[in-house]
Amino acid sequence: MNAAYLGALRMTTNRSVSRHRLKAWSVVAFQATLDFLLPRTCVCCDAALPQSDHRVLCTLCIGRLARLPAPQCPRCGHPRSPGACRWCEMLPPFVRAVRSVCWVPGGPAGEIVHKLKYSGWTALAEPMAEQMARLNFPVDVTEERDLLVPVPLARARARERGYNQSELLARLLGARWGVPVQEALVRRRATETQTRLTPGDRLRNVAGAFATVLEGRELAGRHVVLVDDVVTTAATLNACAKALHTGGARIISYVTFGRARAAGDTP
Repeated sequence: MNAAYLGALRMTTNRSVSRHRLKAWSVVAFQATLDFLLPRTCVCCDAALPQSDHRVLCTLCIGRLARLPAPQCPRCGHPRSPGACRWCEMLPPFVRAVRSVCWVPGGPAGEIVHKLKYSGWTALAEPMAEQMARLNFPVDVTEERDLLVPVPLARARARERGYNQSELLARLLGARWGVPVQEALVRRRATETQTRLTPGDRLRNVAGAFATVLEGRELAGRHVVLVDDVVTTAATLNACAKALHTGGARIISYVTFGRARAAGDTP
């Protein structure tokens, strides 16, 4: 190998290294410019997020979620109070366990749920599902759960919104748990929004409103986990669970991101 060839090789190598350095510098400069012109901010608190960070929530807002305190009822996951668990009294006997991440409304959790449901922020389903996936269920639920079913939206509401937030959560949760997801329920009829109804009105509003689209053998013996964004009195989830149980499911559990405080719960 002569000196002229070695010299040419060094020059080619140097040019290649220079091009790579220039490209890397250009990427950094572009990223910095983008951060300046179009800063990424947290959906809840508007805190700045790095452009390379694809999350939509900052760690501070996640840390500020008002999580359900311990000790909790081993069945329904509600904070324990003296005497019999009042929250469990709302559940049918074929419901095995319920878990929720945090209290709603109020604080970052209320903002997160509202923006997912009403402002089109579907990217919020990712951090919500991440928190839901970490919930501590009884061992038998973890071992037996073999199907996730989202609570269905009314057709008119689904067309208006363009998506079902419960399905988004279920899909992301299923990927984390390694459990299949199926839209096994439909609404037989339109129902009023539950937001402003009394507990008794909620029960009447959703009674018989759901039906399963699966055949009996597809549900027979299965432990189904119903997925929703928020549980208040569990009227909707209970109505869905009844339809699944009638359709052949052996047992049902619930998982939600938010849970409304019951009377007597600490604010």
